[in-house]
Amino acid sequence: MSMRTAKKYTGDISLQDTIGVDSDGNEVKIEDKLADTDKSIEDAIELKMKVALLYDKLKKVLIAREQAVIRLRYGLLGADELTQREIAKLMGISRSYV
Repeated sequence: MSMRTAKKYTGDISLQDTIGVDSDGNEVKIEDKLADTDKSIEDAIELKMKVALLYDKLKKVLIAREQAVIRLRYGLLGADELTQREIAKLMGISRSYV
């Protein structure tokens, strides 16, 4: 009976199993390779919400021409980031206004 039970677990591995050594000679375990080094999903969602709120505020506070200048200068909403001189030429205004 114990042989059947032992056979059932022969293919199991543990996260603490060593899979090799790194360049410094330290043991590398499976859990080290599976560690999530990316930002948490909560941080990503919070950032998206803050960006959406910022865009909403820009639309409420600025007139259309000012919105265009901000969008072009900082490359918002998929626009290319342009210099003050490029924006001034494009919009027919002085560079100092930009």
